[in-house]
Amino acid sequence: IVFAPYADDDVFLRESTMVTQVLQDRFDAGGRVLHLANHASTFDSLPWATPLNLERAIEAVAGKMDREQDVLFVYLTSHGAQDFKLAASNPPLSVDTVSPGELRQALDNAGIRHRVIIISACYSGGWLGPIADENTLVMTAADATHTSFGCGSGSQLTFFGRALFDEQLRRTRSLEQAFAAAVPVIKKREDEAGKTDGFSNPQMLVGEKIRPV
Repeated sequence: IVFAPYADDDVFLRESTMVTQVLQDRFDAGGRVLHLANHASTFDSLPWATPLNLERAIEAVAGKMDREQDVLFVYLTSHGAQDFKLAASNPPLSVDTVSPGELRQALDNAGIRHRVIIISACYSGGWLGPIADENTLVMTAADATHTSFGCGSGSQLTFFGRALFDEQLRRTRSLEQAFAAAVPVIKKREDEAGKTDGFSNPQMLVGEKIRPV
């Protein structure tokens, strides 16, 4: 499930489209990726990225997957706030934000055991505590006190999405290896771009039971 709820900046549609393609190409996920996005250009072609549709998507996937063996992969990309909620917009409609607790509740309600959850947003490290457990790999573009970078209206991709998916996951299928290689690249690019509030400091927690899966 790839979820991009912020319509006002094109970067999130570009990034979510790229991530969808990488998942299809590199992880044999053709026909098994649900791409939810808010954007004027996809208003009638993609499901809207609302909290209710995210919950419905999780329920629908849970109904088709082997919940004891298969892995659910969720990628969320948007602006993030210091209360850790993901920003959402879809003019002229109003759209509710998504919180880490809401995602965790939907996953638990659906009975999905093995989870990979990646959040590309400022302050996304705040999702680690609510999401992490022994059956989950959770990765974030920043820690809980820093912004991420590359989510402005002129950005092609976020620094995190570009380094992790568009570069490293085209070379390896190991999320841990991709993360380890992407972090110093992100740091270098942030330094070169003059990021003023400190290193975004991407985070990853890998539950012991998800690692062998």
